[in-house]
Amino acid sequence: MVKQTAGRDSLNDFAPKFAELNDDVLFGEVWSRENKLSLKLRSIVTMTALISKGIVDNSLMYHLTTAKKNGVTRTEMAEILTHLAFYAGWPNAWAAFRMAKEVYAEKAEACAEEHGGFFGMGEPNVSYAKYFIGQSYLKPLTDPKETVFIANVTFEPGCRNNWHIHHADKGGGQLLICVDGEGWYQEEGKPAQSLKPGDVVTIPPEVKHWHGAKKDCWFSHLAVEVPGENNSNEWCESVTDQEYQQL
Repeated sequence: MVKQTAGRDSLNDFAPKFAELNDDVLFGEVWSRENKLSLKLRSIVTMTALISKGIVDNSLMYHLTTAKKNGVTRTEMAEILTHLAFYAGWPNAWAAFRMAKEVYAEKAEACAEEHGGFFGMGEPNVSYAKYFIGQSYLKPLTDPKETVFIANVTFEPGCRNNWHIHHADKGGGQLLICVDGEGWYQEEGKPAQSLKPGDVVTIPPEVKHWHGAKKDCWFSHLAVEVPGENNSNEWCESVTDQEYQQL
């Protein structure tokens, strides 16, 4: 975690002890205990406390920005604030939403041009959203009725799909060809593999695995469905924040 100096920068002359406690204890000791609670969860807890008390000033803006850096996706932030509205008050949530929109502002046109690599980002992956944490996008490149199905899948920072298995009686599996950004691929019982453009992953059938973006980077890969007999996908549990933050 980056060393915090905001207390000393703002208050060292007026309240040096407070500045010391803010920088060295609150951020230097409490926030740094990532083995006890991830930075992402600490950000969520801190935002909740501030919004619940009606504190929607620069301190909330700082913690919203920090939450984004710590892996809270746009989709998760919207859901957090919606849930919080029922407990912290509708006006407080409205105020927080206005600030969150600034933090997560990104025009759709610019986003589509910037991400997805050569093949483009495509549309929100609505059909499979329940199997993803965070927002993903899908751009089919071929018609599965005519040939092997290939699609470009794009993940926003922190987005990943659930653990899943590609079943087949014969053949089957999947190929991932990384085209943009950086991401992760992991098989059950094995270390996660870092991915960058040009990397190719061969996923055998009957192997439980997941893949997605790194927490601070967009990621796109081509997903190539390997032909087989009686192909099917089994979607399993999600990749927990604790598992993900340890990568």
